[in-house]
Amino acid sequence: MSTYLTILGFNSAIPTVNTSPTSQLLEMEERCFLIDCGEGTQVQLRKAKARFSKINHIFISHLHGDHCFGLPGLIASFRLLGRDIPLHVYGPKGIKKMLETIFTITETHRGFEIIYHELEKDYSEKIYEDNRVEVYTIPLDHRIYCNGYLFKEKMKERHLNMQEISKYSEIETCDYHNLKAGKDFELSDGYILKNEILTTEPTPPVSYAFCSDTRYLESVIPIIKNVTVLYHESTFLHDLKEMADYTGHTTALEAARIARQADVGKLILGHFSNRYGDLTVFTDEARTVFPNAFLPKALEVVKI
Repeated sequence: MSTYLTILGFNSAIPTVNTSPTSQLLEMEERCFLIDCGEGTQVQLRKAKARFSKINHIFISHLHGDHCFGLPGLIASFRLLGRDIPLHVYGPKGIKKMLETIFTITETHRGFEIIYHELEKDYSEKIYEDNRVEVYTIPLDHRIYCNGYLFKEKMKERHLNMQEISKYSEIETCDYHNLKAGKDFELSDGYILKNEILTTEPTPPVSYAFCSDTRYLESVIPIIKNVTVLYHESTFLHDLKEMADYTGHTTALEAARIARQADVGKLILGHFSNRYGDLTVFTDEARTVFPNAFLPKALEVVKI
């Protein structure tokens, strides 16, 4: 089962005619995770033909408007679309007060429960887990409290070797679950069939790391080590490193250094300052350090 990332928006603070602020939709193991929700996110979701009803978990990196101002409108749309199941919202402490204040003042009646998971730790912690996926925070260094997020598939089931299994009539369909889980099979005469004979290696799990607004921060490297795909903000080119540090951002060169040191499979850059008209300058700079660096495209679907 493949994992897909849809780039809904990737520019910095000001929306443009052709680009939107940060927002992404990650589809992993049949779960739909919305990551950040800048202005216009629900319009982008419509363009992407995403099913609103499948979004049950929203992860907000920090409370700057270009990462969360689309959230009240999206939640209001959920109500108008008849949502009646709980919505989980993960974000910095204060996100509940922000949203509930808006809902109170505007008399927005939801009709469903919002379960808030407010974050304030300065170390990585597991904040979501089910039988297929785990999600961890990635503490970042921005002007206000900010987290990235690491999404990891759990180890998948082993594949059945039907050619080998067919040799043993005692192995029935009801035994397949145990075989996929890695268990050996005992024949009626007591002989043990080793699992590695009856199955093959599982499909390797994939992982995705989202590093939102942050200064260059090497402490993220052990958290995101060997991830399949990394998104890392790169607001400026390196000749403006002083400005990047002052505003709490990273340069394309620094993002590439993080990707190289973490041995990631692929780097997606984003959150570009509007001062740059030609965005290829970002990959030009990043690829001097990490060749597998790419620019995002609006509504692009990336297979992870």
